[in-house]
Amino acid sequence: MNPNRPTALAAALLALAAAGCSTTHGPLAPQDSTKFTLSNTHRFAALDPASEAAVDCTGLQAGLLADGRLEVVANLRNRQTRPFRVQIRSVFLDGKGLPATQGGAWRSLQIGPGATEVVRLAAADPSAVTYTIEVREAR
Repeated sequence: MNPNRPTALAAALLALAAAGCSTTHGPLAPQDSTKFTLSNTHRFAALDPASEAAVDCTGLQAGLLADGRLEVVANLRNRQTRPFRVQIRSVFLDGKGLPATQGGAWRSLQIGPGATEVVRLAAADPSAVTYTIEVREAR
């Protein structure tokens, strides 16, 4: 038996093990996940390509205020690496699917890079039973 054979075999195994290891350089980018999404994100509408590419709704929660009006809490996340300014409003609908009031006023919101902002929106009329949240790039 060749005395160098075990050494060569060990070196080959070490080279194969090292080739299988990989390293990443720099921080890892956040991954999109629906694991922690609360619910009802189908009620969120990005109205233009810029806001559709930049903003995610990671959760919507609805509840009633003490006076019987519907309140919605929206979590909006900026997926970009730069600040993004949006306008947001809610459209509240009655039991027949008709607007309970005129569309809400647009509110401006700046979301930092990779940040999530929480926005509270309340119906003006207690007849509202459902809603849609609309977002567009700030004008």
